[in-house]
Amino acid sequence: MSALWIAHVTVTDAEAYGRYAELAGPAIAKHGGAFIARGGRFVQLEGRERPRNVVARFPSVEAAVACYESPDYQAALDHARGASERELMVVEISE
Repeated sequence: MSALWIAHVTVTDAEAYGRYAELAGPAIAKHGGAFIARGGRFVQLEGRERPRNVVARFPSVEAAVACYESPDYQAALDHARGASERELMVVEISE
């Protein structure tokens, strides 16, 4: 079953986070991920608001987790640490 990678982000260092984004996109694509939403307009109805929200679709939960754990993504993530506050989850899609 497919899965969604959902990130809620507050960027605190735009330059460093930009380096993360440059590297993260190819790492996500390499693992079968495709962006559905990336920083677009949103309406916060409940919970903590984060100004940047990203959703990517993966072939499976396992593929999304493998992407996160991959050396390529971890190298990208090094730039996001300290440059953002984030929550990230993977949710299986009921199809």
